Amino acid sequence: MISLTFAVSIIPIAANAQVTIDMGKIICSQYLAMPQSQSDKFSAWMSGWFSYQNNRTFVDLALHQQNIANVKAWCQYHPAESVMYGLQQSVGKN
Repeated sequence: MISLTFAVSIIPIAANAQVTIDMGKIICSQYLAMPQSQSDKFSAWMSGWFSYQNNRTFVDLALHQQNIANVKAWCQYHPAESVMYGLQQSVGKN
C-alpha cells in the first residue's frame, strides 16, 4: 500500500519532466518549418553553440542575423541535411 501511494504521488512529477532534444538531429526542413518564436530560440542556441566551438566570447548581433540568413538559405537547398552541418557549411569560421 505504501508503494502504491508513493507511485501515485510521483506521477505528477513525471508528467512535468523535461523533454530532451538532440539538436544535432534536427534537419533543415524541420528548422525551416518551425514557428518564428521556436526558430528564434533554436537560432540563438545554434549561435551560442557555434560561438563556443570557435572560442568566441563576444556577441555581434549583425553577424548573428547574417548567419541565420546564411543557414536558412543553405537549408533551402539541403532540406534533408542536419542544421548543425548546414551551420558549419554556410557560416564556417567568420
